[in-house]
Amino acid sequence: MDKADYLMWSRKYDKAYGWQAQRERELSAKFQKNKALSVKDLMAVAEWKFKDEPEKLQRAQELVTRNTDEKVQRITSQSLSLPNADDLYRINCLTTLEGISPILASIILTFFDPTSYGIFDQTVWKGLLGNTPPGGLYTPQNYLRLISALRKTATKHNLSARTIDKALYKKAQDQTT
Repeated sequence: MDKADYLMWSRKYDKAYGWQAQRERELSAKFQKNKALSVKDLMAVAEWKFKDEPEKLQRAQELVTRNTDEKVQRITSQSLSLPNADDLYRINCLTTLEGISPILASIILTFFDPTSYGIFDQTVWKGLLGNTPPGGLYTPQNYLRLISALRKTATKHNLSARTIDKALYKKAQDQTT
């Protein structure tokens, strides 16, 4: 794909997933302003991810509420204040919170810095890196591989990592339906 294709597919994503796109903009603005999250913010991230999967949403929110606001604020503030060179440390910090998997951590990072991060998703992985690695996809190390590929593609086309991520996701969704 070229830059125009990425932009087109990213716009199609925003149109097709209107609620998610709007909620992402709201949470992104909040995370960038506050540079820290609350338990309520983690609940919103879980809702964004699992909106159409009630059982997963309930489970994620039950786990997230085990965290105190003080702990969430401390860990997210520490994680989000680090330079990008500390991606592994960032994701490992976030996943110390109850209910925050590498997938949900990737959403937090993406909303906080869409230029540098994308959402950890099998569809996007396949679009950039091919087959799922043996032993499971959703590890912090594999997320580092994905964001490296997203950043490389984003830099090549002078776009954000999130734009590349949304475009690959939407194009794959349309091709499978």
